[in-house]
Amino acid sequence: MSLVLEREGDVRLFRTRLLDWYDTNKRELAWRDSGNPYHVWLSEVMLQQTRVDQMGEYFERFVRRFPTIAALAAASEGEVLKVWEGLGYYARARNLHATARRLVAERGGRLPESMEELMELPGIGHYTAAAISSIAFDRDHPVLDGNVTRVLCRVLRVEDDPGRAATKARLIAAGAQLLLPGRAGDYNQAMMELGARVCTPTNPACGGCPGRTVCRACQELENPAVLPRKAPKKKRPHYQVAAGVISKGRQLLIAQRPSDGMLGGLWEFPGGKQEQGETLEACLRREVEEELAIEIDVGSHLLSVDHGFTHFSITLHVFAAIWRQGTPQAIGCADWRWVDAGELDDYPFPRADRKVIEFMRREAPQIDLSSQGAGEGR
Repeated sequence: MSLVLEREGDVRLFRTRLLDWYDTNKRELAWRDSGNPYHVWLSEVMLQQTRVDQMGEYFERFVRRFPTIAALAAASEGEVLKVWEGLGYYARARNLHATARRLVAERGGRLPESMEELMELPGIGHYTAAAISSIAFDRDHPVLDGNVTRVLCRVLRVEDDPGRAATKARLIAAGAQLLLPGRAGDYNQAMMELGARVCTPTNPACGGCPGRTVCRACQELENPAVLPRKAPKKKRPHYQVAAGVISKGRQLLIAQRPSDGMLGGLWEFPGGKQEQGETLEACLRREVEEELAIEIDVGSHLLSVDHGFTHFSITLHVFAAIWRQGTPQAIGCADWRWVDAGELDDYPFPRADRKVIEFMRREAPQIDLSSQGAGEGR
């Protein structure tokens, strides 16, 4: 891949116009202008799987509850997951918590400035380390997120799949040549902002782009949006899952997912994936017996919830059920609780299960979710 900006004059022109555009057009974001490395770290972790326009309220809620790295470290994992609830990809929250505890124990609650030291911390890879080091500490590292990748592929007319390791390495090298030493943080944020607001995936606003005069896609292609070229996505598998709102008197049974697995540490209504040739009701009975060693009677179907994950999707079919016999045991789960319905908000649930709770409160008055008070516990 050869750079169109090989001439020093073009490099200076691109940098100058990009940074001027950013200084005038950048959005006011709570984490951007605070000058707090903790805020930069938190925002970059949230943005790994969440768009800027979606994360604002979550960021504000998180820093209100955990205003410092020390406060985050002092919290329990359950408290952190509860505050994170709704953002998804909960491994991010668990890694934040683990990193905060490590920083307090080893570094007095301060983030390291170097990219190399940052990459040694849980949940911080190459991109996140480069972003934190450059934005929080003005270290000269280029970043390569989806927005920056798109901008570079168009400016440099990169025809190769940017998902390939070799192409990604060349894009990082190109970014290193283009950034302005000493203003790497502003440069990186300007590239991300440009990709988010101007050089968009479809219908890029090339007429208002500060880099249009040196952008090869803009100058040479009829439709710059054909770049970047990516390999076709594989079809995601879809699974049918049965879950039960299992009652025992006025209490409901919830189970905690293993901490080292998907949605680790969150609570859910017990159930699991349907096997071939199995009815949903039989699936629910089997899963509850395998995971908790109890027997249940499955009643009416309450609702079905469609939900997508990165690599697969599910339809969650939820049934009312009644405990019949047995004492729950944590066989296929990390923990379990009998709780009053009013206590459900004290526990972090995945989004699909939270929809079940909302449905029951709204549509199923025969399932009393308004009671308060202590449950039988374990």
